[in-house]
Amino acid sequence: MIGPFVDASGVAVTLPAPPRRIVSLIPSITEILFALGRGEAVAGCTIYCTQPPAGVAGKTRVGGEKNPKLDVIRSLGADLVVANIEENLREHIDTLRAWGIPVYVTYPRTVVDGIRLARELGEVTGAGERGAALARELEARLAEVQGGRAWSRARVFCPIWRNPYMTINRDTYVHDMLAVCGGENVFGGEAKRYPEITLDDVAARRPEVILLPDEPYRFRRAHLADFGPLADVPAVRDGRIHLVDGKLLSWYGPRIGEALRVLPGLLAAV
Repeated sequence: MIGPFVDASGVAVTLPAPPRRIVSLIPSITEILFALGRGEAVAGCTIYCTQPPAGVAGKTRVGGEKNPKLDVIRSLGADLVVANIEENLREHIDTLRAWGIPVYVTYPRTVVDGIRLARELGEVTGAGERGAALARELEARLAEVQGGRAWSRARVFCPIWRNPYMTINRDTYVHDMLAVCGGENVFGGEAKRYPEITLDDVAARRPEVILLPDEPYRFRRAHLADFGPLADVPAVRDGRIHLVDGKLLSWYGPRIGEALRVLPGLLAAV
């Protein structure tokens, strides 16, 4: 027996042995499992799991985060399902648990949480040494970024959706990643976690940097035209609107290392 491991939902998960048939319901978790050397144990993943490309190519797809095919998960003989509080539905998790399938629920809210998750998943999946090594590597990179960060912060706007425009407040992982990398989220004080805003609202906050990620909404170069009328906003005036890989902002585990290499340069105050 290994465990118990208390997950983010407060449930203690005990496994008879390291899992051999894992189903991941979160794309970033799938990438972490491969980084931990447990790729062969991944029996299934979502239709949105794309990393690593060669690793997931032959995996059984079990639907999306919100509409997983529970019968397929059961038919795979899953001995562990990894889920997320925000991305997956509790009713699905409860059903899997009622069938006797262990579910380990995650919910990183900060970059530090995202690094800790690598260590936790290593322990849960029988890859403790790999998980600890990955976490140490990311902790060292985080300390380097925090140690070299200037006191001044660039005011940043980072939308997550368009039509209507939506963004993030301070109670989100994306906000913390921006803060760690030197950005001040101009909508951090909003009451809703994912507030709807207008471009007039953006103009009023006068961001110095605008980041347009390619997920969950797929921002592309054509969308730069949205900001043409905001010519006097510093980010627009100074040409600091950047199309970025959305995985840098919202994925946990090994992707954090890349985020800590790329984002500070984009958010550096000038």
